[in-house]
Amino acid sequence: LQKLIHLLQATDDPLIQEQALITLSNSAAFSINQDIIRNLDGLSVIGGMLSNCIPKVKEKALNALNNLSMNIKNQEEIQVFITQVCRTVESAPLNSDVQLAGLRLLTNMSVTSDYHQKMIDSIPCFLHLLSEGTERTQIQVLKVLVNLSANPSMTRHLLRAQV
Repeated sequence: LQKLIHLLQATDDPLIQEQALITLSNSAAFSINQDIIRNLDGLSVIGGMLSNCIPKVKEKALNALNNLSMNIKNQEEIQVFITQVCRTVESAPLNSDVQLAGLRLLTNMSVTSDYHQKMIDSIPCFLHLLSEGTERTQIQVLKVLVNLSANPSMTRHLLRAQV
């Protein structure tokens, strides 16, 4: 895992980055690896890949963070990327793999109300995706919206959102 994280930092080759991210994402299926990746500063390295302009690299970084977000301690570190993930969802092509990967990560990060405030500005986007997206996109957006709606402090924001 340490070598993969170092490789991710050391290369500019998008194919190598993509493969390293896929391997880290698969490794995150095991909770012990989630802790190891966090302790090796892997979350910030993977999160840094969100600013990559290659859509496949960005998608794989989102998928890896999604798998790593199943751990509360990891969520505490991943939450610094929520605003960037929301912007990515908003700017990605409609129904794209990048958009869906971002929505899946936001779904996991919104299971508890800890980070809902960071998603408020994206509520109009979520509602737009709900009306314009394909069924796959709509399902992912609904998961985020259901999680947000479970928090009473989000009611006003959800009802006032301009679409």
